Amino acid sequence: MASPELSQFRRIVVKVGSALLVDSDKGEVRASWLAALADDMAKLHKEGRDVLVVSSGSIALGRSRLKLPRGPLKLEESQAAAAVGQIALARIWSEVLGAHGIDSGQILVTLQDTEERRRYLNARSTIGKLLEWRAIPVINENDTVATTEIRYGDNDRLAARVATMASADLLVLLSDIDGLYDAPPKNNPNAKLIPVVDSISSEIEAVAGDAESELSRGGMRTKVEAAKIATTGGTHMLIASGKIEHPLQAIADGGRCTWFLTPANPITSRKRWIAGTLEPKGTLTIDAGAVTALRAGASLLPAGVIKVEGQFARGDAVVVRGPDSSEVGRGLIAYDADDAERIKGRSSPDVMAILGISGRAEMIHRDDLVVGG
Repeated sequence: MASPELSQFRRIVVKVGSALLVDSDKGEVRASWLAALADDMAKLHKEGRDVLVVSSGSIALGRSRLKLPRGPLKLEESQAAAAVGQIALARIWSEVLGAHGIDSGQILVTLQDTEERRRYLNARSTIGKLLEWRAIPVINENDTVATTEIRYGDNDRLAARVATMASADLLVLLSDIDGLYDAPPKNNPNAKLIPVVDSISSEIEAVAGDAESELSRGGMRTKVEAAKIATTGGTHMLIASGKIEHPLQAIADGGRCTWFLTPANPITSRKRWIAGTLEPKGTLTIDAGAVTALRAGASLLPAGVIKVEGQFARGDAVVVRGPDSSEVGRGLIAYDADDAERIKGRSSPDVMAILGISGRAEMIHRDDLVVGG
């Protein structure tokens, strides 16, 4: 199967690991490499593409600035080092992207933020607004509060979750190796790069190795696991070398890498998840005008809702029914049940006066809504 081209994708997540970002011997950021990567991102951004970054490095930067010794850290030491390093990491990304006139926004997440629907919806909304403002979100695991029970432990899988949450159509994992090989290339000089993986079979999983870098918490095994998450969610993924300058340009020029292909796209996969996987927690009955608007591709506004039933929280799935009680669709609600009851039938300007806050215009955004035939 032919490899895709970088130019085909509109929303791209780029994952940068600690081992690429930080020189472990000097304890410093690889400034020239990062500037070259920022050049690549700025070019994509100028072409009108959405770019997101999942960046490791907070603990590595923190331990460098605090002059902590090499070796494993206790949990509280890692969290404290991350607290120092996160400030440095945010400043570094702000500076390199700001040099191109691009704003950046820091988002810190834990495993729960991408698995619990309410937090998921909040994070998704924040990312969406930053992209709408043409800023580049810089996302990292919130190592200052994450414990073993609520953490990813590697940013490959985090990047895959972010990619599906943001409805990205491509995830780029920059690595210390230029792709997936049919055998460990360090041990086998005859190992061959696998350029395209159209489905993740047991054979593909078997060739994945473990982490080799001191700073890396992942390895090829976690990258293949990330590929499962991404491709299931409708996002293509690729693994490419981050050891070279201008790694994204190298990909665009047809450089060596491994593509993991998805048969779906982010929107259809997400809507399949909403329609077929989530248990509805309530029902909204809407008027005929709202039914027509939804079938034309609009979001559901409070003004079109005539009845609210059930006990649900923001982010829960609900059934949407027409005035004749027939099911129109299903979606993720943007308000708790009590607030939805208070604002049903009201115009968007009334929502702020009723709730005392500037709420979201939509009861259910069209991206979170599946409309039946």
